Amino acid sequence: MDNLNFNKIAAGVICGGLLLMAGIKAGELLLPHQELEENAYPFEVAEAGDGQSAPAVVEDTGPEPIFAMLASADIDAGQSLSKKCTACHSFDAGGSNKVGPNLYNIVNRSVAGVDGFKYSSALTDFGGEWDYEQLNGFLYKPKTWVSGTKMNYAGLKKPQDRANIIAWLRTLADDPAPLP
Repeated sequence: MDNLNFNKIAAGVICGGLLLMAGIKAGELLLPHQELEENAYPFEVAEAGDGQSAPAVVEDTGPEPIFAMLASADIDAGQSLSKKCTACHSFDAGGSNKVGPNLYNIVNRSVAGVDGFKYSSALTDFGGEWDYEQLNGFLYKPKTWVSGTKMNYAGLKKPQDRANIIAWLRTLADDPAPLP
């Protein structure tokens, strides 16, 4: 490329830049910038008291009630879900305790009520019976329902899963507990 072509290209770029700057200046003269008295679409922002904003806390309202789901619960699905539990629990009548207690006849049995199993003090102090509401809450989030329990299980989030497994546990008894 010779010098004359380079000069033509450079002059074109410089002229284009100057025209752009002139257009911007003309636009500012024709349409000057104005500050609005108020926003066209106002919205409110909460003020922080000390300059630090606290993170929003989503409160866990606990497990959804499952009483209505128990009558139509899928017992086979509950048995399939219980396969996760077999690493720590047994389900047979007279079955031995493992890391966790035997869960045969758990519905309406007293909390910490299996002889020969060493429960955490949290479960021993919890008291009561494993009724449908207690089982639902414990299976939802064991560590939240009984603070200090040794059970390391995250829980079942879906209400239908909890209803299925509780309905299956109900069948594991010589005389199954009545449905609520």
